[in-house]
Amino acid sequence: MDLDKIKFSSDGLVPVIVQDAANGEVLMMAYMNRVSLEKTLETGETWFWSRSRQEFWHKGESSGHTQRVEEVYYDCDADTFLMKVTQKGAACHEGYRTCFHNLVNKDGTVSVVGEKLIDPDKVYGS
Repeated sequence: MDLDKIKFSSDGLVPVIVQDAANGEVLMMAYMNRVSLEKTLETGETWFWSRSRQEFWHKGESSGHTQRVEEVYYDCDADTFLMKVTQKGAACHEGYRTCFHNLVNKDGTVSVVGEKLIDPDKVYGS
């Protein structure tokens, strides 16, 4: 893959949508820089750039809840990726399978949907 075709943002990042390869469920959205994209393609597991912590991280490094990359796509503008993965355990740092577990109801209230798979305090500490 020619990474020179990818249009990284001015801060060197590209958004990545992570989707379950088996059922199509959107698990999370994160960012990669060139190094994390290269590492993901090299290892077959997801690596990201944390904007809040300003650090490179391997998904599942502390929890063991890794993502094995099955397919990689980028969009027609070459500025967003879609990665289809096999998710081991919870994708969300709050303990849910997917980061998208907050449903906004038609009346504006929010319902939490989905089952919490882990207690994040026990996995990541307080």
